Amino acid sequence: MLDILFTKSADLHTNTLRDIGVKDGKIVYIANHSSDAAPESREICRLEGKLLLPGLVEPHIHLDKALLLDRMVEDVTELRRAIEVTSHLKQSFTAEDIYERSMRVIRQAVSKGITHMRCHAEIDPVMGLTSMEAMVSLKKQLKGIINIQVVAFPQDGLFHDERMPMLMQQAVALGADVIGGITYMDKDVSSHLDFVYQMAEEQGLPVDLHVDFSDNPKQLAIKEVIQATTKYGMQGKVSVGHLTSLGAAEQEEAERIAADMAEAGIHAISLPLTDLYLNGRGDYKGDYRGLTPISLLLKHGVNVIYGSNNVQNAFTPFGTTDPLDVGLLLAQTSHLGSARDARQLLQMATTGAADALGLPNYGIRIGADADLIVNSTGDARSLLYERPERERVYKQGRLVSQTEVKQHDWLSLGTVG
Repeated sequence: MLDILFTKSADLHTNTLRDIGVKDGKIVYIANHSSDAAPESREICRLEGKLLLPGLVEPHIHLDKALLLDRMVEDVTELRRAIEVTSHLKQSFTAEDIYERSMRVIRQAVSKGITHMRCHAEIDPVMGLTSMEAMVSLKKQLKGIINIQVVAFPQDGLFHDERMPMLMQQAVALGADVIGGITYMDKDVSSHLDFVYQMAEEQGLPVDLHVDFSDNPKQLAIKEVIQATTKYGMQGKVSVGHLTSLGAAEQEEAERIAADMAEAGIHAISLPLTDLYLNGRGDYKGDYRGLTPISLLLKHGVNVIYGSNNVQNAFTPFGTTDPLDVGLLLAQTSHLGSARDARQLLQMATTGAADALGLPNYGIRIGADADLIVNSTGDARSLLYERPERERVYKQGRLVSQTEVKQHDWLSLGTVG
């Protein structure tokens, strides 16, 4: 007997209605809807044409820097200044403070349907391992509600302080899941990448890099990232966030880089809430607004996904933790307005992001974890454009969030005069 049977769920890619059964936290039954052949279940969830999606995946977020607007004494509009302001604020961070702000973000994220998240924990001589310890603690505490991958992230670079290599090693020992890097914070990009890739190779961990965050068409460290990925045999295990300079590069060079990224299996993470806010203000602006070139990368077969990056801080004053808000922004700014595009954008926030994070038991398929979202609409465009509340969120078959959706019949309220 099943634990839960979802009946008449809409499928994202077809016009069919399906029944999906869950037992012991796993999906064990999938079939086209038939009232005659439905298996027995302890609980039946009648969806009547609503979309049932796998849990949303947030592939790039900085929890430790979230929700800092009330502590800032100035508005910030430039990347270097955002880093400086945040470095000053970090001096007052405590483990308790990071934990409290992170939990506020995670609670909202779960209600929006996020079941997996990759967060970057800042490691530097000021913070030490405080952020890493807080993130690892959250990861353990929230297992069964949300899966968290923690990136050991050297925001200020690896070679400005002699303590950084040891701190990175200690971060891995504490439980980092991913080795992070940031190509524009050290002068010697090759040495930076060698350090990151060697550590990843030694520890058997994937790599997640902040790369080419600017309007400058000549800032193309992604070429060295491609070389390092091949050199160290890390194909399919490397993600790059931002990658905005590529959008300003000459067309022929950009096409060649995109093809090389696809061959190396490098995942591209667009972060438009931050990128569109901080880019497009300098010498290179013109018609270019500093966005990852989504269509170009997709054309060459790169796995392109998107993330929130920051939530209400010096880098990004915006943010709701709803991935679909980010998806809609990309739809509007990257000319992705067709019904097919809407499905593609939902795929980016689900199976595409799951591929980048290397999630082994993900999706709506037999044997996958029952991480599922019941949506109050039946098609991709309505979900993306209107972003209604997620009615129910399940983690391994267990209900972890429920939002009551009510519609009032305002016509019955009488005439307003």
